[in-house]
Amino acid sequence: MTIFCIATYFKGEPFLREAHRLGATVLLLTADSLANAAWPREAIVEIHTVARDAGEAAIKRRVDEIARRHRIDRVAALDDFDVETGAMIREHLQLSGIGRTTASRFRDKLAMRVAAREAGIAVPEFTATFNDEVVNQWTARVPPPWVLKPRSSAAAIGIRKIGDRDGLWRALHDAGDNRSNTVLEQFVAGDVYHVDSIVWNGSLVFAVAFKYGRPPMEIAHQGGLFITRRLEDHSEEGAALLELNRRLQAMLGMQRGVSHSEFIRSGRPGGPGRPGGPGGPGGPGGPGGPGRSGGSDLVFLETSARVGGAFIVDTIEAATGVNLWHEWARIEVGGGDYAVPPRRDDCSAIVLTLARQESPDMSAYVDREIVKTIRKEHHAGVIVSSPDPRRVDALIAEYSTRFYRDFFATAPPPERPLE
Repeated sequence: MTIFCIATYFKGEPFLREAHRLGATVLLLTADSLANAAWPREAIVEIHTVARDAGEAAIKRRVDEIARRHRIDRVAALDDFDVETGAMIREHLQLSGIGRTTASRFRDKLAMRVAAREAGIAVPEFTATFNDEVVNQWTARVPPPWVLKPRSSAAAIGIRKIGDRDGLWRALHDAGDNRSNTVLEQFVAGDVYHVDSIVWNGSLVFAVAFKYGRPPMEIAHQGGLFITRRLEDHSEEGAALLELNRRLQAMLGMQRGVSHSEFIRSGRPGGPGRPGGPGGPGGPGGPGGPGRSGGSDLVFLETSARVGGAFIVDTIEAATGVNLWHEWARIEVGGGDYAVPPRRDDCSAIVLTLARQESPDMSAYVDREIVKTIRKEHHAGVIVSSPDPRRVDALIAEYSTRFYRDFFATAPPPERPLE
């Protein structure tokens, strides 16, 4: 088994190590600027590079050179920004896995919303931005604030919150030729959740639900502590999220791999819309039907064909014993039958902050429930786990107070992904 891994940002080391441990020949394609990064070289047979802005033709030429010497069996895209490249390479080499149409549902925020809406899954009111008349009709119908999002970015990068029409048209003008690569959405305030999944042979075989302390977009733009906590499967929120995620994954069409999906529950009356039909003027991205009532309903925000970032993989492992990087590698390399390993059902959470110190002193954080202390430049964080959710909640409250006192710092949101 030869697996061709793509990581144009420094991600996926646990996947690479596990694939190697399972006996695969591991090839890595990364960006020129990361040629000398701290990749686990003991697990990688060859490292190849391309320019970060390389087009499809250049990438195909590089892959063709590699494929003359290696019979590639699998392609694994280890980061959001590599999913479309991975799909293109699979189709070029005629390999199984996500192709470009399926990849668009995991990368293109317009495509995933259209697909979800057509499957009857609630989404915020949204529209494409191709046509001036369609945008004007939509803004006349949907009250601000609105959010203008890049269709194929990740996390909160490039997202703009907009309060009126003048501001919107300035933002669309600023987008220039990239305007068509944006999607306009009604801003929905509320609690934000994520569900992380393993899919095998088109079936959902593992899923776990978490609730963010504050919305990630708010943290990215305003600062604050990053917190996410596992929800019990049988809780009202947990059960509803797992059921909605089951419907979502069935619609998305993944056959094998992992997924990180986000949802929101709005607390205001007359919540976000579940537009009906194929959309109004402007085609699939145009205005749909009226918003549904019941603002407490869960609404789909976005999904991805990757593991969650910000140490979410470690937080899931702390609760369940299941490491999504490792399981993803097992799925790709194993080829035969797959079964999720035995899992625990503890509660876990992460509390993480940008720190004013380059190397924060975490020596005062010694509670026995701490399963991981995060040591990263200008960051402080802990992951805690306990069979008792109340104990986890108490630690979140305590550490939140202490982190603001001991470490907390803010910085402007990044304009592009960090390598």
